[in-house]
Amino acid sequence: MSRSKPTIDDVARMAGVSRATASRVINNAPGASNPLRVRVHEAVAKLSYQPNEAARALASGRPRAVDVIAVTCDPPGGWLGSNPYYSRVLAGMMPLMKGVGAQLRVHALSPETAAEALDEIAAGVTLGAVLTDVPPALAARFHRRCRRVVSLVPTAATVPAMVADNVGGAYAAVTELHRLGRRRIAAVHGPAINTCAADRRIGHLRAIQQLGLADISTDAPFTREAGYHAAQRLLEQHPDLDAVFVACDLMAAGVVQALTAGGQRVPEDVCVIGFDDSVAAICTNPPLTTMRLPVEEMAAAAVRLLLSGTIMSGQRQPFPAELVLRQSTGHLTAV
Repeated sequence: MSRSKPTIDDVARMAGVSRATASRVINNAPGASNPLRVRVHEAVAKLSYQPNEAARALASGRPRAVDVIAVTCDPPGGWLGSNPYYSRVLAGMMPLMKGVGAQLRVHALSPETAAEALDEIAAGVTLGAVLTDVPPALAARFHRRCRRVVSLVPTAATVPAMVADNVGGAYAAVTELHRLGRRRIAAVHGPAINTCAADRRIGHLRAIQQLGLADISTDAPFTREAGYHAAQRLLEQHPDLDAVFVACDLMAAGVVQALTAGGQRVPEDVCVIGFDDSVAAICTNPPLTTMRLPVEEMAAAAVRLLLSGTIMSGQRQPFPAELVLRQSTGHLTAV
């Protein structure tokens, strides 16, 4: 065999399959059995074969790009400007994109038209797509049309995903508040349709059940304003609460504002723990104790997986959630 860079024909010969079958497997397209897929992936590994994405893009007349997709109710542009999560996703992806000379294409879809828009995007994907918060049913639909996709949130079983320990993170947050001597611990959960919020709700419920605490909770969208109004509701119904677990830092910033506006001192009267460790956590007064979600690392890992060309259906890569202690729970640590 030639010592030059291996080609897809070399892969096909080593695997004992046709060139078309090797191409389908490498591109995660349907039409090949599991045994054939195993043989092709083994040949790819032995040959250190790298798909020539530039050639594919030139042949199709389409630019090399990774599509970043969000389904959001926010107005166009608002999701990028008001929620630090999305800027962290892009920050994690951009250094890797520079190294391969590719573009980022960002799509904000409304829930009402998301299905049709996702079908159109899937037809034009080149390097792959990263789903930032696409609901499971829509993510599965997209995956049926485009196998070069990775989700950054829990999703349909077939869709490859970077999975943060949202359940364990929420559990750790509530148990930390309990360790600090707090017994009237409230929770502000995220929207029910959001899979990360759903997992954090599970972690909270698991903790209060094991600790024998009452379920004092409410739901709110992932915005500062929603967190503010949620805290007001909780204080009206439970004026004796002494701690709040909040499902994202942006909401937690609003919770802290509502508590102080209502005459409560943070952390002396009410401790607060958020989730994400975004810029919002260090801009509150006092700075927030929070569960760090490694968003940048997850986004970078998703791009690496897309560029590798070896994505498997249902593939999962776990990431931990880490407790970061700050003044909102009385910890006088550096911000």
